[in-house]
Amino acid sequence: MEGEKRKGGGEKKDMFHVIHKVPTGDSPYGRAKHIQLVEKDPEMAIVWFWKAINAGDRVDSALKDMAVVMKQQDRAEEAVEAIKSFRHLCSKQAQESLDNLLIDLFKKCGRIEEQIELLKQKLRMISLGEGFNGKTTKTARSHGKKFQISIQQETSRVLGNLGWAYIQQNNYDAAEIVYRKAQMIEPDANKACNLGLCLIKKGRFDDARAVLEEVLHRRYPSSDDSKIISRAEELLREIGLQPAVSPLEVGLSIQEEIMDRLDLVINEWAPFRSKRLPIFEEIST
Repeated sequence: MEGEKRKGGGEKKDMFHVIHKVPTGDSPYGRAKHIQLVEKDPEMAIVWFWKAINAGDRVDSALKDMAVVMKQQDRAEEAVEAIKSFRHLCSKQAQESLDNLLIDLFKKCGRIEEQIELLKQKLRMISLGEGFNGKTTKTARSHGKKFQISIQQETSRVLGNLGWAYIQQNNYDAAEIVYRKAQMIEPDANKACNLGLCLIKKGRFDDARAVLEEVLHRRYPSSDDSKIISRAEELLREIGLQPAVSPLEVGLSIQEEIMDRLDLVINEWAPFRSKRLPIFEEIST
């Protein structure tokens, strides 16, 4: 009876760790996760994540989790510095996740130039097959669920983020180029709306209208999203309010700077043609 009681108690304890996704044991990292998820004290959790990093206890997870909590606590700048200072202690497998975290943190901090450079770096890694370790798919995680993502999807996602960063800089020429490349690889309605926005900002209202009407006609994946449809309709209304602008006033010629940025996305991959995956040959064409 007593043995059965102890066994039941042990199973209950194990289920507690599973439900709350808290590591078993009393290590610094386990304590940090318990404070974060069960006690819900983010500031104290950060203290214990630091202790885990200093103790060498699951450093990969401790650094990533601490950066996420810092971001939630509006301490994004600290999170950036923490990752930059301690990522050398992390495994090679953790570096891509840390880069993704940095991209989000740079965005939150308004450090757009650094965000752009890191996104370009990710594109270079993908083009060389390094981002996926030479494979065409990888396992990703979102909201606790695992799923497979293809190299086409990842490339389009990174290009979409790069395009939005250019929009934040009012660099609509570069944003248009990047969004068009993203749509060639893995088209979707949200990026189509962003492309439409670029074209509106450049005064190319007919082109913008054509792109946005395709969203309304449900010709892209995710076109059934009501928020995206509402955004497309709002952008179309904005076009109707715009005065006519001649192409000369807009300045449609692509400047040397934009060509350089395009080179980073496509032409820079040319020297490594033998290592490139098939999708990048298609992009270049």
